[in-house]
Amino acid sequence: MAVNKYGLIGGKLGHSLSPAIHKLFFEYTGKSGGYELLETELDALPQLMQNLRQNYAGVNVTIPHKLHVMPLLNKIAPEAEAIGAVNTINFTQAGAFGYNTDYFGFGRMLVYNGIEVQNKSCAVLGSGGAARAVVKYLSDQGAAKLYLVTRDTAKADPHFSKMAANLKIIDYAALAKLQGDLLVNCTPVGMFPKTEVAPVSAAVSAAFNASVDLIYNPAQTLFLRQAARAGRKTVNGLFMLVAQAVAAQEIWQQEKYDSSLIVRIAQALEQKI
Repeated sequence: MAVNKYGLIGGKLGHSLSPAIHKLFFEYTGKSGGYELLETELDALPQLMQNLRQNYAGVNVTIPHKLHVMPLLNKIAPEAEAIGAVNTINFTQAGAFGYNTDYFGFGRMLVYNGIEVQNKSCAVLGSGGAARAVVKYLSDQGAAKLYLVTRDTAKADPHFSKMAANLKIIDYAALAKLQGDLLVNCTPVGMFPKTEVAPVSAAVSAAFNASVDLIYNPAQTLFLRQAARAGRKTVNGLFMLVAQAVAAQEIWQQEKYDSSLIVRIAQALEQKI
């Protein structure tokens, strides 16, 4: 096992910011380490994992492998087991251990920005892997009302209801009748290059006290601009992106890092986006 060799396994990784994030982490913390992109097809995943166990200290995992890697691990952390997806693996002499740092990255972003969840009304747009981590975190932190918003409620993944007992799955027409505290966009709508679209109307954005977009390019999506024009608090996804990477490093390095490191890396990244 190489003590300072890390990487990202996934399908198409050409536009990943992960190498830049981890390079900045090593630079700012004085840790030594290399981080590389490891594109692989699904059928090659078991063989790759064998190689990683021998030669890497840890890896991140992205689509389409977050679920498929789970049977290849020795143990999975409770939050990753509940979410049903692994995005970070730690290799030790005892085996390969899976985690979900999207969960912690999202939570750290909310805390840093002063957005409270307990006893609040929260709505999550989209039903992909990121939405799973977001719903699980909001449920664990005591959201009083929790909505998953999807175009077709009949096709919603039943796994969501297993993660959160008080979750209601609704469509966008039902969302338009709600008021709440937090609205989280976990869809790709508004991402570069199609930036002049939003997943909801300006009226829906105005009905929530805070809007969080997991998109970070552009920094201010139309979704966030709508909320800002209504005087609502807005947060983009860059802090979460960096926070989940730092959370992975905390697992690999067995050290905790202050939020100031996340901010420093995010500010440097803004120049690259």
